[in-house]
Amino acid sequence: MRTVSWRPSAPLGPRCEHTPFDYGFLLRVMEETPWLGALNEYLSRRSYLAGFSLTQADVEVFSRLRGPPPCQYPHALRWYRHVATLRQELQATGKRVQPPWSPPPRTEVPKLYLYNSLTRTKEEFIPQNGRKVLWYCCGPTVYDASHMGHARSYISFDILRRILKNYFKYDVLYCMNITDIDDKIIKRARQNYLLEQYKEKKPSPTQILQDVLTARKPFLAKLAETTDPDKKQMLERLHVAVSTALEPLQGAVQGDAEGAVLEGHAQLLVEESKDLLSDWLDSQFGSQVTENSIFSTLPKYWEGEYHKDMAALNVLPPDVLTRVSEYVPEIVDFVKKIVENGYGYVSNGSVYFDTAKFDAGDKHSYAKLVPEAVGDQKALHEGEGDLSISADRLSEKRSPIDFALWKASKPGEPSWDSPWGKGRPGWHIECSAMAGSILGESMDIHGGGFDLRFPHHDNELAQSEAHFENDHWVRYFLHTGHLTIAGCKMSKSLKNFITIKDALAKHTARQLRLAFLMHSWKDTLDYSSNTMESAIQYEKFLNEFFLNVKDILRAPTDITGQFERWEEAEMELNRSFYNQKAAVHAALRDNIDTRTALEELRVLVSQSNAYIAGRKNAKLAPNRMLLQSIALYLTDLLKTFGAIEGAEPIGFPVGTNGQNLESTVMPYLKVLSDFREGVRKIAREQKVTEVLSLCDMVRDETLPELGVRLEDHEGLPTVVKLVDRETLLKEKEEKKKVRSSV
Repeated sequence: MRTVSWRPSAPLGPRCEHTPFDYGFLLRVMEETPWLGALNEYLSRRSYLAGFSLTQADVEVFSRLRGPPPCQYPHALRWYRHVATLRQELQATGKRVQPPWSPPPRTEVPKLYLYNSLTRTKEEFIPQNGRKVLWYCCGPTVYDASHMGHARSYISFDILRRILKNYFKYDVLYCMNITDIDDKIIKRARQNYLLEQYKEKKPSPTQILQDVLTARKPFLAKLAETTDPDKKQMLERLHVAVSTALEPLQGAVQGDAEGAVLEGHAQLLVEESKDLLSDWLDSQFGSQVTENSIFSTLPKYWEGEYHKDMAALNVLPPDVLTRVSEYVPEIVDFVKKIVENGYGYVSNGSVYFDTAKFDAGDKHSYAKLVPEAVGDQKALHEGEGDLSISADRLSEKRSPIDFALWKASKPGEPSWDSPWGKGRPGWHIECSAMAGSILGESMDIHGGGFDLRFPHHDNELAQSEAHFENDHWVRYFLHTGHLTIAGCKMSKSLKNFITIKDALAKHTARQLRLAFLMHSWKDTLDYSSNTMESAIQYEKFLNEFFLNVKDILRAPTDITGQFERWEEAEMELNRSFYNQKAAVHAALRDNIDTRTALEELRVLVSQSNAYIAGRKNAKLAPNRMLLQSIALYLTDLLKTFGAIEGAEPIGFPVGTNGQNLESTVMPYLKVLSDFREGVRKIAREQKVTEVLSLCDMVRDETLPELGVRLEDHEGLPTVVKLVDRETLLKEKEEKKKVRSSV
């Protein structure tokens, strides 16, 4: 194994060299002969006769010459004589010439840095081909509902992708895969099929009881031998559920209960025991399931549900989507090339990757991402899949750390033709073959969850670099952090997860995204009530500012009245505006640190709120153009982050199905507000308290039910805001609690 050091990609194309026609080049050439040649060539393309007048460039270049250029430089010589004549005329007539000009000091262009798992440090981001960025992201294995662990990765990568594309203006090609051939899918599809067949046979309650008791025996043996605490806890929960459902049916059978009672208890037991029954049925009849269509129905359904979830989360679809089932021929060719290059071997109809042979190569190194994990049998077995770790399969390998490129299909598994016989792709090979087909032999960014680093991504790297015979299949590896549920590990296999649909039933897509934005994309995120409450309060904080600015902008003014004189308060706020924009830019350049960026936005909004309050206290109108600029900047940035949808220029959209509710109803609400204000004025003058109470009831009771908030300010017009109805009703209840406690 050689020592490997990561290096950034070098830009393609010719190196940018100065040409003789670049005036700056003339000033930097020190040797006289090359300099005269460059000057002569430059002047051969320039008209310096008709209408010629001296420029600063002429003066600077002329001052370097000690006398007329030699005759072999005719263009330079003619120019020299012309300039000399003009200088004499100018000195004789006393005409003025342009004064010397110098550019401002050059400042270094700030660079973008990304945390690269290949070096475990932040590296300057240098795409391989100018502004073009090739990006591959590992997609979901579609055999069940998408959960918040998926959301952690795909929302985070959506944020990074949007910022690279829309903020830093990179030309991003984003490719993602769907894993629709996999051990988990095969096993789940087979079990679902067998369980449905079992139900269709309508077994008697007595038969169901007997079958569950039979299925429970291997389950209890598995429970006894399980040492992993999380898995054991999951199995124990299942055991309790089954035992609870067993007792009523056993009692009903022994007591000769009526048929309807028996049937009810039996169906409940089937539902609670479906995991046990599925495993038992699979062990008995799984090898008889051979129709490929049975294995495609399940992933097709869950892929559709995944796309619906991503749309609900406002995650952009990939530019290119690849499915394993559609790339089997390319996968076969990819494996063949690895074998031809000497890094793969055939064993009993399967093809394995020779890690020792690869690691011994001069330009190769196995396990670049997590070298310390090499030999971790638990991780390696998980990488191979539940159906591929039997003793006979493991004995086919030359080394325990070798991994399957192509698996010979067993009875009960889907299969495709290959040079090695009927089989199916290994897990890791799919990404290499599909990414290679779309992006070529090297990509700029590869993304995935933190738990995919080893063995999946390390194996991807090895087999891809073995295929392409290079050492740079991926330049930057980005891994999103884990997601925990109130501090506990989340896992689909442990049945400890929250689906995306469940999460969206409690919180909006914007609130979930804000929660992710408020944390580093590469660190662990804890999905808890505290995390979501912070996101909700941040959303409310921003929304109040947007509503205040909208109200200020609705104040009537003519076209010239919107431009107001700036005093010190405006100058100070504008300085803060520029400082906060610079701080946000610095945060985004530093590994796309959205957490710090949002804190800088909080500071900007707080300063703006203080400015608005100060002007209102002084009974003065805030500067609408300055506040509009700040609100537009905030809105544009939040759109870049994917936290705002729609075309509204300022703030969060109000309405559904693309309707701009605000522009529709606000004119009517303004008429109502003005009428109410006029009535209140007369009632105060006439001291008609009943009318004032009615006006308060409209503000406090009626309009909140419609999602409208009125804010009365002494000596100032009433502020009208459209706010989420549930938010207003919650505020209403909180005010009642405060009044009742006083």
